[in-house]
Parts: sequence; structure tokens; C-alpha cells
Amino acid sequence: MLLNGKDLLAVANDNDFAVPAFNVSDYAMMNGIFEISEEKNSPVIIAIHPDELSHIGTDMLHSIIARAHRSTVPVTIHLDHGASYEQVLTAIQAGFTSVMIDGSMLPFDENVAITKRVVETAHAVGLSVEGELGTIGKLDEQAEAGGEIIYTVPEEAVQFVKETGVDSLAIAIGTSHGLYPSTLKPELRLDLLEKIKDLLPIPLVLHGGSNNPDDEIGQAVKLGVNKINISSDIKAAYHRKMREVLLDAGEREPNSIQPPSVAAMKVVAAQKIDLFNAAGKASLY
Repeated sequence: MLLNGKDLLAVANDNDFAVPAFNVSDYAMMNGIFEISEEKNSPVIIAIHPDELSHIGTDMLHSIIARAHRSTVPVTIHLDHGASYEQVLTAIQAGFTSVMIDGSMLPFDENVAITKRVVETAHAVGLSVEGELGTIGKLDEQAEAGGEIIYTVPEEAVQFVKETGVDSLAIAIGTSHGLYPSTLKPELRLDLLEKIKDLLPIPLVLHGGSNNPDDEIGQAVKLGVNKINISSDIKAAYHRKMREVLLDAGEREPNSIQPPSVAAMKVVAAQKIDLFNAAGKASLY
């Protein structure tokens, strides 16, 4: 059931749902995401950011690949926000089946150049590539890189896909990495999403989807988003519960600390799967 991202997202694009891309940073989180995806019969993307990869190490990819082969649902193992050609090469060698090269902070021509180079390399070995055009925000210091929101220009998106050959495109329509403070109201430019989807037939990706209102995210799925990244929401639930358990100073065994933390994370992940209309969709593959 281990697929590249192009094959996984093609089914979502044809059937109007979004595959959740859950960022994991330890084995327990990874296993919990597999479990809830199988319980919901949902395809899943196991996403790992370079910072997370530096924490868990590339050797853990062997375990993720083995778990994917045992899975009852389709799985893609995806490098999230690769920042350089060298990082992407490391991911390809480690066993990822999909990679993202994020040149969104670069000038348009430089973004095209590095993305095209990654596409040529990844396609040569049967892997898929996600690019990004436009920039999304960053809400806190623990969030992934971001900056001032620069909305994706539809006509530039068409040119970018044509020149690079990417299999999917992350667009900027008003999301931000991290968790929104109470003083800031998230709002998506759904009108912009409609314009981009009308011009581009490939799967579109939404980053920074944590904390956005459910009705907006659900509408974005209906309008053509086929992959949504979720990192902060599941990590917050996982570690919030872990902090509660660790209030008991006598707790020390992972078997009593991590299972309730994983269970709390799975509740959030299940809600996202339903919101993205992905529950039950594994049967389409």
C-alpha cells in the first residue's frame, strides 16, 4: 500500500477529497497515525519535516516503510518543506516516496530552477514532487518557516507548473504555520482557490491548516484542495496530554505515558480525516 504522492493524490483529485498529511516526530505518533487512518479507512500521508528528520534520524524510515507495507490503507511517505536539493537527495536515498521542495521564499525564476532540478531527479526514480508558490505566515517560534503572506497569483501558478513539471502545488490563500492566537482570526481566500483550481488540473495543497475554522477547510476541500498538512494541532494534543500524565512525578514508563497521549492525538486526527472527506476513501484505491 506504499504509493508515491502522484498516485495517491490522483484518486483524491478525481473524487473530491483531501488526503491528510500528518507530521510525525516519534515512533509512537507515527504508529498512532497509522492506527487511526486504518480505523477510518482513510489514505494517509506520513509527513516528516527536515527538522523532524534530524530528530528521528533516517534509520527510522525503515520502520515507517515496513509499517506502510503492513497497512490496510494507501500510504505515502513525504518529505515536508525540503529546503535544498541536497535535503531532497537525502530523502530519496532514505526511502521517501514523495518529496517537497520549498522555494517559495526565492524569486520566481530561482524557485522554478530549483524545483525543476528536483523534479528531474525525483521523476527519474519514480517519486513525486510537490512545489510551492506564494508564501504563508508563521504564528510562533516553534512553527515551520514562514513570513508575510504573499498570495499565489493564478497565472503565475500555471506558468510555474508548466516550467517545473511538479505533480502537486502548495498554494498561499491565507493560512499560516503554527497555532493562531486568540487575537488573530484566520481567514482563507476561497475565491483565489477557485481561480487557481479552474486553471490547474493538478492536486492543490494547503499548508498551515491547523486552527483554521472547520467550515473554511471543508469548503476548501470542496473547491479542489487534495492534500492538507496537519502538524501543530496533533502535536499540541499529543503533548498536552503527556504533560497531564507527567504531573504524576512517579510516572516513568513509556507504556503508561505515551498511550494516553497517542489516544488524545488520534481524536484530533480522526476529526481532520472526517473534515477532509477522507474517511472510507481507501476503498477507492
